[in-house]
Amino acid sequence: MTMLEQSVALGPVAISLGRLLILMAFLVALLVGALLGRRQRTSIGDTLFATLLVAIIGARLAFLTRYWDSYTGPFEMLDIRDGGFDILGGLIAGLAYAAWRFYRVPEQRRALIGALVSGLLTWGVTAGSLMIMVDQSRPLPAIALETLDGRGTDLVTLHESTGEPMVVNLWATWCPPCRREMPLLGKAQRREDAVTFVFVNQGESSSRVRVYLNEESLGLDNVLLDPPLALGERVGAMGMPTTLFYDARGQLVDTHFGELSRATLARGLEQLR
Repeated sequence: MTMLEQSVALGPVAISLGRLLILMAFLVALLVGALLGRRQRTSIGDTLFATLLVAIIGARLAFLTRYWDSYTGPFEMLDIRDGGFDILGGLIAGLAYAAWRFYRVPEQRRALIGALVSGLLTWGVTAGSLMIMVDQSRPLPAIALETLDGRGTDLVTLHESTGEPMVVNLWATWCPPCRREMPLLGKAQRREDAVTFVFVNQGESSSRVRVYLNEESLGLDNVLLDPPLALGERVGAMGMPTTLFYDARGQLVDTHFGELSRATLARGLEQLR
C-alpha cells in the first residue's frame, strides 16, 4: 500500500506531506479523546500514544518482513531514515492494540472509539483528497533541463528515446543524504538494464557537479542540471533527495522523499515491473 509522497517546507525543514497528515490525524484523535474522556472522567492520552507507537513498530516490522533480503544487518533495519514503513501493517497493528485496550479497560471505550474514528476519518479524508489533487497518473513533466555539456534536453525526450521505465532522482552536492544514497543508485543504474536512471541536480553549476562526480568516482549516466529548480517545484518536492518512479508509459507511479535504502529502492522498482 503506497501513497505518493509530496513534501512541504516548514522553515528550513522539509517533511513528507503524508507524514504530516498522519500527525494531524493523531492530534485530532487526541483532541476528541480528551473531550470525550473529560465527560467520563477518564484519560485516554496514554492509550493513544501507545497505539501510535505500536502502529509505527508494526509498520516497520511489516516492511522489514517484506524486504528482509535487502537489509544486511540490524543497524540498517533500525535506521528508519529510509522511510521503510508498510501503512497497512501499521494500521492492523495499531487497531489490534486499540481493540485489546477496548477489551481490557471498559471505562475508556466510548472515548477511545470516538478518538479512533475521528482520527481515521481525518487521515482518510485528507489523504484521499491529497491523492486526488496529486493525481497519481501524472506524466513526465516537459521541463527544460541541461546536460553537463550545456546541451538542452528534457525528461520526455529522454524517455521517448528509450521507452523504458524511468527513475528520476532530484539531488544536490551539498545534501548529505543525497551523497549517501548516490553509490546505491549508481549500482542500481548499472544493474537494471531495463530501467533508465536520471540524476537531476537542483540549482548547481556544471563545474561543481563535475568536481563532485570526479571526487567520488561516480560513473553515472544521465546527469542533468536544473539551475532554476523548476522540476522540483513542478513535482512538489520541497526537499532533497526526492526520487520519482515513472512506468514505461511515462506515468508517475511512486515517489520517495528522503534517503533511499536498498529496501525502499526495491519497493519503488517493484512499482515499475
